[in-house]
Amino acid sequence: MSFLIELKVPDIGNVSDVEVAEVLIQPGDVIELDQTIVIMESDKATMDLPASAAGTVEEVKVKVGDTVSEGSLIATVRASTDEVARPAKETPESSEEKSEPAEVAVQPAEQQAAAKPEQKPQPAATQAPPAAGRVSSKAHASPAVRRFARELGVDIGKIEQGSGNKGRILKEDVKKFITQVMSSGGVSGGGIPAIPAVDFSRFGDIEEKPLSKIKRLTGQGMSRVWLNLPMVTQHGEADITEMEAFRKSLNQQQATDGRKITPLAFIIKALLAAMRQYPQFNASLSADGDKLILKKYYNIGIAVDTANGLVVPVIRDADQKSIIELVDEMTGLSDKARQGKLLPADMQGGCMTISSLGGIGGTAFTPIVNAPEVAILGVSRATMKPFWNGQEFVPRLMLPLDLTYDHRVIDGADGARFVVAIAEYLDDIRRLLL
Repeated sequence: MSFLIELKVPDIGNVSDVEVAEVLIQPGDVIELDQTIVIMESDKATMDLPASAAGTVEEVKVKVGDTVSEGSLIATVRASTDEVARPAKETPESSEEKSEPAEVAVQPAEQQAAAKPEQKPQPAATQAPPAAGRVSSKAHASPAVRRFARELGVDIGKIEQGSGNKGRILKEDVKKFITQVMSSGGVSGGGIPAIPAVDFSRFGDIEEKPLSKIKRLTGQGMSRVWLNLPMVTQHGEADITEMEAFRKSLNQQQATDGRKITPLAFIIKALLAAMRQYPQFNASLSADGDKLILKKYYNIGIAVDTANGLVVPVIRDADQKSIIELVDEMTGLSDKARQGKLLPADMQGGCMTISSLGGIGGTAFTPIVNAPEVAILGVSRATMKPFWNGQEFVPRLMLPLDLTYDHRVIDGADGARFVVAIAEYLDDIRRLLL
């Protein structure tokens, strides 16, 4: 006896309209339990969907480029009684092979998604959007395409004809519309001319490599922030000589448990203390720009470099955690990020972000604010420098600090005070006990 099983998308963490990047099965394929059948890309990550039932693929319901959400049908599989991975909802009434489909949800082995910025979408391209960020309801387009247009500040009602079935407007039509407006005038109401296209093959051999979806969407988000936020970067240094000596002694004491305490854990502690001292840094500007929303919780985002691009998992209630707890959580989130297993909730609700390049090098940089946060702290590699103590030069380990902030919320004096406060906490970590 056999069963026809429907493989559907399960709850993937409050994320909808996830794009299908690869389809790894076709009708007639014999698949095994937990075999990856589809790879999807969300805003900031990829997800592998493995089969939860073994059998022969009857029909594949999706193709590359489709968008799916919770409950979307991926494929149907013909499985024998012994192959069914879990009880079906429908029991066949006879020994005939035809039966009512039993719903078996595909359980994702690797999930990763990113919270889209919590700020109200601002126009990143083309003409000014309609009032309240709405688009025309007369246009023939799906909700996903309408949302895509809103995020880019496009009035979808201005697109006269779509390239889809019966004139349906597709995402490609929105992109084409943006390109046309950029070529004819300006962007974001500011008349910014588009960069002209160049045929580089005229000058020699070339190779085109598509950007990952994470990098494409991150680029769009950063462009939006760059055009809408007046950002200033304040540079400073912290003397971490004593802190480093203490950190190394802790690692020697805990060498047996395999845990490695990194400077970033102490930087988080110093940042939290400075945020308590200056509450305007633990805030977000309201969508209308008239109010400052002060937060009573302290969630710190940590930028993690992955093969697919930059992601920012969030340590929740970081102020309530010890150095050891912060190290353990950072390690776990970083591993999940690089393995593609982050959930949307892992990347939401950040109050301020730290971008650390200390493991790579450099002396300074200007990180872009992770809106709707109002500031971001950049950290470069610490180096030994001669320091004049009033009598002689002594070697001190100095850590570069780079604070970028939204100048609508933070003025230059507070930005400088904030950097000085972080440096003081790192100079003498005993201050963190006060």
